[in-house]
Amino acid sequence: MATYQELLAQKQALEAQIEQARATEVPGVLEQIRALMQQYSLSPEDIAPRRRRGGPTAAVTGPTEKAALPPKYQDPKTGKTWSGRGRAPAWLGKRPARFLIPQE
Repeated sequence: MATYQELLAQKQALEAQIEQARATEVPGVLEQIRALMQQYSLSPEDIAPRRRRGGPTAAVTGPTEKAALPPKYQDPKTGKTWSGRGRAPAWLGKRPARFLIPQE
């Protein structure tokens, strides 16, 4: 069985061979890619289109604005309001029904 040091030496030798093989093959591969791109009139954007993260791949329309929700609760002392969504404000307390805004 090989020792740890022998295995590390083999690993380094293999990594050197891998780098050498890559260095000799990459220029040929790049030339093939360039030739195919020229033959088919492709641009870099055709190969790897830029996409917005998490967005749709189709044509992107402008951002849609969400309408603000009408307030459901109002603090009579300060006039602050809350729509009922998100974290409840401290002034709401344990009995939020007393701060309800009458709905028409």
